[in-house]
Parts: sequence; C-alpha cells; structure tokens
Amino acid sequence: MNTEEPLDFDDLGEALREGRALRPARGYRIRFAQDGLNFRDLDVADPVPLGRQILAAAGRDPHDGYSLFAILPSGDFEDVRLDEPFDLRERGAERFVAFQTDRDFKLTLNDHQLEWGKPAIGGVILYTLANTGEDEAVFLEGGGGEDRLSEPADLIDLTAPGIERFITAPRPPKTFEIIVNSRPREVDEKQVTFEQVVQLAFPGPHETNVVFSMTYRHAASTPHAGELGAGGSVEVKKKGTVFNVTRTVQS
Repeated sequence: MNTEEPLDFDDLGEALREGRALRPARGYRIRFAQDGLNFRDLDVADPVPLGRQILAAAGRDPHDGYSLFAILPSGDFEDVRLDEPFDLRERGAERFVAFQTDRDFKLTLNDHQLEWGKPAIGGVILYTLANTGEDEAVFLEGGGGEDRLSEPADLIDLTAPGIERFITAPRPPKTFEIIVNSRPREVDEKQVTFEQVVQLAFPGPHETNVVFSMTYRHAASTPHAGELGAGGSVEVKKKGTVFNVTRTVQS
C-alpha cells in the first residue's frame, strides 16, 4: 500500500523537460496568458481539467466569452473546449492562451496551425512562437512568390480574406538605398559618413588641393536636410535619402 503523501504541486513543464510522467499532487502547474504571450504560473487541481476549470483557476469567468487554446509541443494551437477534458498527461501542452473574443483568426507559422483572438498579431509574437535564430526572420507569404519581411515591431492585420501564412527563412542582408549625385547607391549601414559619400560620388584617391562640399535631404536623422562636412555623418532612410556632392579644385 502506497502511503506516500502527494506533492503540493507538480510542474508540467519540468515533467516534459525531464521526460517523466506527472507525479501524484494536489495541483498541477501550467502556464497561462491572456491576449498575448506574457505567461504566468497557474495551478489546476485536476491533471485532466475542463477548459472552464483552467479559466476559473486563472480567475476568469467562463461565461464571459473566452476562447482558450493550448500550445502543443509541435507549435500548433489546439482549441480547448470549455466542457471537454484536456489530458495534461498525454497532450504535453504546458502553455495556454485565452482571448475574450467572439471571433478567432486562423494563420499558419511554418505550417503549424495557429488561432489568434485579435484582428492583428504583433511581429514579436510570431518571432517568439517561431523561436527564430539571430540570422532568421519571419516572412508573410505573398502572391506570385514574393514574401514580405515582418519585423518584431510590426503589427500584422489578420482580417483580410483567407489564412495568412508565415514562414521563417534566413534574414536578408540589411541595405539602404541612397541617391548620390542622381545615381542610386547601396550602403550596408544606416549611419553614413561624409567620407563614404565622397567615395561613392568620386571614387579613388584625391589630390590634396581637391575640396568637396555636400548637401543632403530626406534623412532619417534630425535635421532631415542640410549640409554635411568632413568627419560628419547622417542617418539615412531605408530608401530615398539624397546627397549632392560637388568637387572644387583649389589653385
């Protein structure tokens, strides 16, 4: 006869990482968030709770129109019905997200099915769910094979017809297109120096009696337009900052 006292709680996340079954306990610890991925610890009394029991443990009234989703180990979102049991021991989901909404928006991320309870999703949410590496980025698949880069600071509309499909891929190199003396040029950094622009306008070595003057406009930094002198720099826009460089030969 087993007379061992049950634990106060057993942590589902720890059990998953240790590859073991849940132990007998008075409570089972999962992670809960609402309207995002800001998770907090939550204890439920039953290892096979109903959806409404999870909401109640989080202090949410199940009658207030909540949708609840479990994030499976695969990355897929699974709808957790309020009156259906969800077996924590078998499903391997430690994270649950709730939305107070009457509409869910479907999307895919690397072919995993997600459901979101808001009409827009932040890029930072997608990057977190995709667990992107330093050299990876999230792209919204577009028609004609042209994918659109999504940055963490972006807010992506989910209300358009159809299901938005996101993928991760190597991040493209950052380049900035500037105009130097009416010709487009690419630079790798957003901070561009006087000397860099001179080389783009007049490549190669210069005699000591050659003096350059420069004006710029449509810069990202303040002021957005003005004169730039030797040793100076400006912050350029992704595309469209204009430089005019003149060369004067002193006698």
